[in-house]
Amino acid sequence: MKKIVLSALVLCSACMLQAQNINKIINTKDVTKIEKVLSADDMQGRRAFTPGIDKASSYIESEFKKIGLQTFNGAKDFKQEFSMTESKNVSLKVLIDGKAIDKADVVSFSYQPQIALTEKSDVQVVKINAGDKFGPKFYEYYQSEKNLLVLVDASFKTRIQNVKHIPQMTANPGGNTVVFVFGTTEATQFSIEGTNTITKKALNNVVGVLKGKSKPNEYVVFSGHYDHLGVGSPAEGVEHDATDSIYNGANDDAAGTTAVIMLAKYFKKLNNNERTILFTTFVAEEIGGYGAQYFSKQLDPAQVMAMFNLEMIGTESKWGKNSAYITGFEKSSMGEILQKNLQGSAFKFYPDPYPEQQLFYRSDNATLAKLGVPAHTISTSKMDSEPNYHKVSDEIETLDMVNMTQIIKAIAISASTIVNGKDTPSRVDSSTLK
Repeated sequence: MKKIVLSALVLCSACMLQAQNINKIINTKDVTKIEKVLSADDMQGRRAFTPGIDKASSYIESEFKKIGLQTFNGAKDFKQEFSMTESKNVSLKVLIDGKAIDKADVVSFSYQPQIALTEKSDVQVVKINAGDKFGPKFYEYYQSEKNLLVLVDASFKTRIQNVKHIPQMTANPGGNTVVFVFGTTEATQFSIEGTNTITKKALNNVVGVLKGKSKPNEYVVFSGHYDHLGVGSPAEGVEHDATDSIYNGANDDAAGTTAVIMLAKYFKKLNNNERTILFTTFVAEEIGGYGAQYFSKQLDPAQVMAMFNLEMIGTESKWGKNSAYITGFEKSSMGEILQKNLQGSAFKFYPDPYPEQQLFYRSDNATLAKLGVPAHTISTSKMDSEPNYHKVSDEIETLDMVNMTQIIKAIAISASTIVNGKDTPSRVDSSTLK
């Protein structure tokens, strides 16, 4: 009996010690300090390929270095560099059955400097007919590796601007050309001539490592994206205020990046992680998730035990304070583990209340989840009524920094048994994913 009582006292003392440690390490003052830097005007909205994103990257790297993390795979620094290929259309002329097509009705996707196609070329003519589901058909052809002339029924002309705003950028440029022509349904003879300017541009994630003690080859990932929308009105549907042109992205996703830095500080101070922890801030989420895609290719997914992707945690959830939701909650047992570790506390995790928004597939967790990793996004964003989402008004003054600090603490505590190797979430069944 004495042994049992002693064990209970030791366990209780350990819990109290952890609580004391976490309050010292993760506090509102430090959280606010980091959030202010990342969402400041001088970061210029942290858009990919701008001086602002480089400044943010250097700041995150300096924090990782100050904390005492190691670099990933022995790299010289914390910047995980990769390049993207961008294509900008310079000229495009399409003739179909002797008629010149208005350029406003044509969108081409090609990473070739010169385009020259006719009905005699290796090109297929396909159609998106009236009554078809535009989205699935469009992506089937957009992602094709063949040369395609896609004839789109006039009923879909309202979609042209959305298609034109798709970034022509990729990590793996193909040798094919896909041309969409809206409002034309037949093509017996045709010619497509165009020129593109092709450039390579550098980007980088920022990755820090805390080596595991007994299970160094099992990884737990904490991530968030540090890019945002930049200055001005860079995308259709993004509202613009003439008196303020900077999209600070305080909640989206300086909040998640701040959490990653604070969690790195916390787990480094504890220094008792049995599994290796990767603290990752992704670039280029806003233009296609390219940073997460590159990062995922550097890992064996079988070695990744869990991924905590932190996205927009600076505002209260629909349930109020001390709560957040987990996307894809039902797809692994990770959510149940986190809930179990928070029993008796004021904090609660919920399943994603916005399934129609497909959030599980829209953030940086998606790439690893599709490879079977229990990779989920934790968020508080009210996606049906978030007033500052993708607006210049997404600034630190709109955030609840005290509540955000509590969320970061809850993530740290709830992740503890996964980090120390006692709990392992079930894998995602990738065959059930879209």
